[in-house]
Amino acid sequence: MYYEQLDKIQKIKPRQNKIQITLIRGFDILCALLAILISLPVTLIIAILIKADSIKDPIFFKQTRIGKNGKQFGMYKFRSMHVDAEAKLEALLAQNEMQGAMFKMKDDPRITKIGKFIRKTSLDEFPQFLNILRGEMSFVGPRPPLEREVAEYSDYDLQRLVITPGCTGLWQVSGRNTLTFEEMVELDLKYIREQSLLLNIKILCLTFKEFAGKGM
Repeated sequence: MYYEQLDKIQKIKPRQNKIQITLIRGFDILCALLAILISLPVTLIIAILIKADSIKDPIFFKQTRIGKNGKQFGMYKFRSMHVDAEAKLEALLAQNEMQGAMFKMKDDPRITKIGKFIRKTSLDEFPQFLNILRGEMSFVGPRPPLEREVAEYSDYDLQRLVITPGCTGLWQVSGRNTLTFEEMVELDLKYIREQSLLLNIKILCLTFKEFAGKGM
């Protein structure tokens, strides 16, 4: 669906060549493997805490996201919300604190007790290392949107989908929730124009610095 839409619009041209793509992919695979090994003890602790909070509910949450060229994939996270969170979303849309095609709410009642902690520290994102190994995501790139968000995109916004989505990106290290949707799109397009392995490493360092600043 969205792939066909992308074919019809004037798309941004990513700063990519075969060498750059190979370097970034190799870097992603190596770092994802290392990250999985290093984070294993923390992963086990989080899994135990999630189960202790609600033993009958799953540890992981798989959500359909829109990836490169509008293709769907299942993105993994540690479950940070109650299992009926999606059903309750409609009633909360009026309290959205973000402008544009994204939903953010400071005191979202759907979030569990352990969920508040792992979201604040971004620990809920750890399972996405698996998405990186599978090639569905990269460490750095535009954040993969939900289908309902993409349905509200303009042709200009759709340009976010021309490259592999990432766990972090320019907008996450440039203000994150303080930015408007339009500012987020501009930062994503800026990244697409300037993408390189060195830029990815710089963004990852800034992300780690922010992560460490949260008390981890």
